[in-house]
Amino acid sequence: MTEKSLKPGWHRVKFGDVVRLTKARCADPLADGVERYVGLEHLEPGDLRIRSWGNVADGVTFTSVFRPGQVLFGKRRAYQRKVAVADFSGVCSGDIYVMETKDTQVLMPELLPFICQTDAFFDHAVGTSAGSLSPRTNWTSLADFEFALPPMNEQVRLIELLSAALESADTYKSAVKSAQKMLRSSLVSIFALDGHSPATSEICHAALRPGWRLVSASELCIAPITKGATPPGGTGSMDTGIPFLKVYNLTFDGELDFTIDPTFISDEAHTSEVRRSQIAAGDVLMNIVGPPLGKVSIVPPGFPSANINQAIARFRMPENSAATFMAAYLLSDWAQRWLSARSKKTSGQKNLTLELCQTLPVPFPPDDCLGDVVSSIEAAFESVRLVEARKLQVDGVYKAIIMKVLGNV
Repeated sequence: MTEKSLKPGWHRVKFGDVVRLTKARCADPLADGVERYVGLEHLEPGDLRIRSWGNVADGVTFTSVFRPGQVLFGKRRAYQRKVAVADFSGVCSGDIYVMETKDTQVLMPELLPFICQTDAFFDHAVGTSAGSLSPRTNWTSLADFEFALPPMNEQVRLIELLSAALESADTYKSAVKSAQKMLRSSLVSIFALDGHSPATSEICHAALRPGWRLVSASELCIAPITKGATPPGGTGSMDTGIPFLKVYNLTFDGELDFTIDPTFISDEAHTSEVRRSQIAAGDVLMNIVGPPLGKVSIVPPGFPSANINQAIARFRMPENSAATFMAAYLLSDWAQRWLSARSKKTSGQKNLTLELCQTLPVPFPPDDCLGDVVSSIEAAFESVRLVEARKLQVDGVYKAIIMKVLGNV
């Protein structure tokens, strides 16, 4: 777009001319009183709010400092569109750029995160990324991004409009969180008698409903509970027809999401080198390396024969209803608290062993009740999906507004 085609008062600038990359560092965050850290896993795609973080006291090697109002951008796998505005101070991963405007009389700080959410910005970031398995963009390339900068009075108007749209989108994000909270509560009550809570005790015979039995997870599976492995020859983005699933493909709602950084392995590796890591439709997958722990997904019907890496455990159930039951139980606080209490922490990571997965106590209903229990589980999840669907609609409107008012960047 040429200067002549821009709106009156708008002019083209380079990103690096109006935005600076901050280089503040903190060698010992804990000693300096820093309480929170942010990793890439804490930034949600398309969400400008930082809704989760880690505690520096738990151990972290991050040294990049950020402060309220600064913009955090995930430079690794930029296609994930991870940009957020800090509303607290902390340290962050080296895979996160901390940015701020150079002159608030040229570019208002409140407009910067919206510019970073435009398709043009992400297209540039992705297009300038290097690396096959974990592509990263660099600041020199990012600084060359050109966009149309509106005059100050127009910036004020755009910030008001975009902030209102963001607030509406945030309202539905909150609604989704409320629905998910209700789901967790429902799962607690489905698997135990009223009056029993995983916050005060672990699952036991006294908490079982009449006719239910307490068994180990391995007793319910028709194959050994196992974990995956990474083939010696590695993995790649070239579509071989054999997906290779990693933790980021798992979710917290039982769905499998292979749209995130699709990775594949060769047929030779699939059938020989890592044969034991094969998965099939109906398998229940759970990550055993975190943070965060607690991701669980069911391999959907029609999904091609695939493999999982060493951070994922596989539970193979005898039928679809049993798979739905197991996935819901693994997602419940009953299972998550039991597993977390026994997890091992190493270098900031939480790890689960296969033995824990195998010996996990599971309350299981009589065969003639399983169908009704699964129906209750599916109804609980469906209520969340309805709210999530509405949130997606509102998010679409928000993105359309950004495209409308900043689409000419």
